[in-house]
Amino acid sequence: MKTSNGIVVVFLLLLLSCKQEKSTTQKTNVDFTKAQNFYKQQIQQAIISIDSLALYKAQDTFSKLIFKQLRIAFKKAEPYASYLNPEVGHKANGPALPQFTDDTQRVLAPIGLQKIEESIYEGGTSDFDYKEELRLTRGLLNVLKRNINHRDLNPQRFFRATHQQLLRIVSFGLTGFDTPISQQSLYESQVSLESLLYVYQLSLQDYTRKKDDRLDKELVEVFTAAIQYLEQHQNFESFNRFTFLKNYFNPLMRKWVQLRKTLGIWSPKVQDPFNYDAVTFFEEDSFNVDFFRKPSERNPSEKEISLGKKLFFDPKLSTKGTMSCATCHHLDKAYTDGLKTSLDNNGKPSLRNAPTLVNVAFQKSFFLDGRSNTLNDQISLVFQNKSEFDTEIHQFSETILTDSSYVPIFKELYGRVPKKNTKVISAISAYISTLKGFSSKFDKNIRGEEDTFTASEKRGFNLYMGKALCATCHFMPLTNGTVPPFFKETEKEVIGVPKTNANKQLDSDRGFYWVYEEAIHDGMFKTPTVRNIAVTAPYMHNGVYNTLEEVMDFYNQGGGAGLGFNLPHQTLPFDELNLSETEIKDIIAFLHTLTDVPEAY
Repeated sequence: MKTSNGIVVVFLLLLLSCKQEKSTTQKTNVDFTKAQNFYKQQIQQAIISIDSLALYKAQDTFSKLIFKQLRIAFKKAEPYASYLNPEVGHKANGPALPQFTDDTQRVLAPIGLQKIEESIYEGGTSDFDYKEELRLTRGLLNVLKRNINHRDLNPQRFFRATHQQLLRIVSFGLTGFDTPISQQSLYESQVSLESLLYVYQLSLQDYTRKKDDRLDKELVEVFTAAIQYLEQHQNFESFNRFTFLKNYFNPLMRKWVQLRKTLGIWSPKVQDPFNYDAVTFFEEDSFNVDFFRKPSERNPSEKEISLGKKLFFDPKLSTKGTMSCATCHHLDKAYTDGLKTSLDNNGKPSLRNAPTLVNVAFQKSFFLDGRSNTLNDQISLVFQNKSEFDTEIHQFSETILTDSSYVPIFKELYGRVPKKNTKVISAISAYISTLKGFSSKFDKNIRGEEDTFTASEKRGFNLYMGKALCATCHFMPLTNGTVPPFFKETEKEVIGVPKTNANKQLDSDRGFYWVYEEAIHDGMFKTPTVRNIAVTAPYMHNGVYNTLEEVMDFYNQGGGAGLGFNLPHQTLPFDELNLSETEIKDIIAFLHTLTDVPEAY
């Protein structure tokens, strides 16, 4: 690790601050001083622990013990610390992977708690590099400490930070994402809930008792029940995540939402990824699609969405008049085309498989290689692609102009017929953003609306969230690669997909590599959603696998590296998952429960 790189990172992170907050807090007598002091004490304890680690070598007997204490202190401080500075919080507790900086185009060696865990539990890190990891991570913790010291906790920050931490438990804690090697995540989830309850008791409990004493008792009861379940079930592989989420965590969430509404001291009018009124993270409206849209594209009208639907199915948008969006995204195939790779405007196979458009709006990068940052940009590149629509962004379709059915719609929406394709692209984007599917068999069961999950499907869900490591990339509950709880980026991974299903040769498609030509991006592709995966074969960016059994076998062997390909930057664990045939069948049974194709709007 180069010291200068680390100094640059910490310096830049010092300059970062939370986005401007719109005050929606009502006047109240609630005093958050004790709660804020708790967060201060815990981040300071984390710093003390990292200083203690510096006294020992990574492989020393005491290092693991001190590291566990460090992580516990961080998890207690995390809700407020990471809320105030999401970038630094994620850097301190993100995956131990090299970081590429878009602005300076430099590759920075990984730092943070997960990298320290790797050095302590797996070894292979020099004493110098280990000390640098500690020093730079301490710098991150100091940034978080300054934020906590100088930004007062109030109702808005309290409720938003708590909501984020509750999602971290679902997405990171139950899945082992936070501690992939030491596997302390279930205990840390218990600690997170204990800390959230304690902070509530330090701040809002007296106020709640005056307003609704019964609500306070019920809230404490559901928190206690969830904490006790975690305390009594600490085995990572056998932990029943389905039971915990359905019978313990979701009741806690429902009561938490009821508390916020009852107290009325904060109205959630901020543009966050969450719908704070959704009673769990698994509702049809749990996530705010406008957060994921461009600010200028938010709240499209019904008429604009209807125009977008009409345009989506219209081949007149393409120069040859033979290709529409629906050419590669069929409603009856969950908005894919069922082909190994899509056909271009000459009827020849293209480079890549067509991904589903269902829930595509809940991403922060587009195309399978992740080269576009917005849905609008993705659509505009399809327009410009010589092999697809082959039109210019500033060139409006003459064929559309001769279609009299469009003219009154354009004039009503925009006052005139547009001269550029930008309005067309915005309308199509608005329509695609309505293609949401969150009422699958899984969703209905986890919400408690029905009780139809089979034993195999339950086992499959628990494996997906645990031993099989699926949810450490396809994050629950969206099941895509958009990283909770801030949803500011969609992960891209190097997994080593083969050229054919014989698994003998690495595919030649280098994915995101072409953008920067950086080695760590070689063969990198976006992590897609696995919702509707049972009806969107074939699979992978090149359509190499025809069945989910083939896909699961690929991951079970350890991805491309497990197949013997030379992949120094693979982001999957190189080791085999050691899933049995029965376990693979169970996972596939669960994946089938994620099918939910919305009707055309």
